[in-house]
Amino acid sequence: MRLEHLWSELATELLAALAPYRSRIAEIDVREKADRTLLTEADLAVEKMIIDKIRAVDPAARVVAEESGSGSWRPDIDEEPERIWVIDPIDGTAEFVQSQSTEFCSVVCLLERREPVATLIVAPELGTDRTPIVVHASRAENVISVNGRPAALNNAPEPTLVASLTRSSTSEAPRHEAAVAEAGYRLKTRTTSQTLDMLRTALDLTELCEGAPRFDLFYRPRQKVWDGLAGLCLGEIVGLMSTDIDGVKRLPVSIETLAQPEPTFPSTVMGRPEAVKWFVEVARNSRTEAPKSS
Repeated sequence: MRLEHLWSELATELLAALAPYRSRIAEIDVREKADRTLLTEADLAVEKMIIDKIRAVDPAARVVAEESGSGSWRPDIDEEPERIWVIDPIDGTAEFVQSQSTEFCSVVCLLERREPVATLIVAPELGTDRTPIVVHASRAENVISVNGRPAALNNAPEPTLVASLTRSSTSEAPRHEAAVAEAGYRLKTRTTSQTLDMLRTALDLTELCEGAPRFDLFYRPRQKVWDGLAGLCLGEIVGLMSTDIDGVKRLPVSIETLAQPEPTFPSTVMGRPEAVKWFVEVARNSRTEAPKSS
């Protein structure tokens, strides 16, 4: 399936749809979901728009979407669809509702045989001076573009020693977090948009986003699939390694995962291969070490 036209239309419509909500962000309806994440009227409207656009080109589309009320689908455990669309209408909703923040995006990822093969990421205000960043990626063509130009990859010979180890603000810091810091890494632990952190693990956005971080390593426990698949798609194209916390390959996505009411990876680790292998070992050692006496 050729997606250039769909991606182009969706990017244009997403930018147009999100701007009015941001201009009156203090007035829009915001609710807290059962998992304590936020849901806004913008999430619902944008999700419906994306699904409608997909079904215009793929009438039988199987869609796994984050929010309710848009015909989101889950497979039966013995079902094996050829193609699945995964949508996060606004990744980073808690940032979206903060007028000063730019750390949010809309995400569409296409799976074929449970492998992420193409993705669209639209971050309306991520660039310098709140300019849009639009990413198209295709594994079949082995290309990633940013704002219509070939992407700059985050593959400098020397590591940055920066890691995104995002976690819930209410969760206790795991022991491996201290070990990573002790190894000289600067850590980002506050969750914003997981997709954007994975994007900055795969790509170098520093020319487009003033002060943009470049991560050697991304880790997230209990990651929703719609927060992770686009980033995993980018990682596969760039040649990054992606596993779970035990070092087991993250892809293809299991049908058991996709069949969950809220499809969730137990954990996701992605980054430079040497960093992923090292981190998995650090995490394993942290789980088996006896606690230090006070």
